[in-house]
Amino acid sequence: MTQESSSLATSLAGRDLLRLLDLSADEMRLVIETAVEQKAAWAAGNHEAPLAGTAVAIILEKPSFRTRSSFEIGAARLGAHPLVMADDHSAFSRGEPVKDTGCILNHFVDAIVLRTFAQAKIEELAKWADVPVINALTDAFHPCQILADFLPIQEHGKALRGLRIAYVGDGNNMANTYLEGGALMGMDVRVASPAGYQVAPELVEECRAAALREGTGARITVCDDPVAAVTDADVVFTDTWTSMGDEAEHDARVAAFQGFCVTPELMAHAAPDALFMHCLPAHRGEEVVPAVIDGPQSVIYDEAGNRLHAQKAVMSLLMGVPAPGAAVERVLRGR
Repeated sequence: MTQESSSLATSLAGRDLLRLLDLSADEMRLVIETAVEQKAAWAAGNHEAPLAGTAVAIILEKPSFRTRSSFEIGAARLGAHPLVMADDHSAFSRGEPVKDTGCILNHFVDAIVLRTFAQAKIEELAKWADVPVINALTDAFHPCQILADFLPIQEHGKALRGLRIAYVGDGNNMANTYLEGGALMGMDVRVASPAGYQVAPELVEECRAAALREGTGARITVCDDPVAAVTDADVVFTDTWTSMGDEAEHDARVAAFQGFCVTPELMAHAAPDALFMHCLPAHRGEEVVPAVIDGPQSVIYDEAGNRLHAQKAVMSLLMGVPAPGAAVERVLRGR
């Protein structure tokens, strides 16, 4: 390995992942390529446990199915002990201060995974924790989901650089993170949301600045026209119109989002071989109709399954396991 390769292979050791813009373009690609290598190795029967003897705290303050399953199983497959604290039995369920929790967990675990509400809470935890902190979803960002989403896109034969992706729906944590991921990967990202539910302009400018800084050539468009966003798109994404914590707004949101449902008619404006993706859970008949989400263009189960592999890669790299040489070389060649 060259000095540059070696430096990249270990560049994430000991760091936090609170949002995708915590990464450089090379580092994001490194996570994805590490997941590719680890997934292939596991399928081939190579079940090495590079994190044997370590422990990962998995704190879930929001309901979780895919996140808990993928992080808990992923940690175990890497050899780490997953310490799961969920709902009424989470680390914060008794009103424990964030500082106290972080400082105490420093003595017990080698990484902390947190699924919570406010982004400020995970940022405060990272301030006090000496071990890597991983965002498993906040109201602002969902970095591990987008890393997982980009894996099946590659598996279905589509290159990430230059990819045209469209997100139709609420300008929520998913929209925010598609913009961040698309900026780092050099994509043409279009986000269509109704007025009053769009991504914050400050976040859009952050992503454009990141694309310029990293030299990725990404293009970012935010609009209120689903057809304009989806036209010629290679991948179409959506998410629930009512996120956790917004249930009281459900009826108002359904009314506001009329015209933003992903239907076969809307998909017809995308590229003929376009993929449809949804992070789940889905509300069939609201943000997407059954003919699309259960149709031949949908890859939602590949998308969900790759959460395991993306999160294994995140945990291993942040916890000090060097990236596989093949992954590093693909990143360097793809610059």
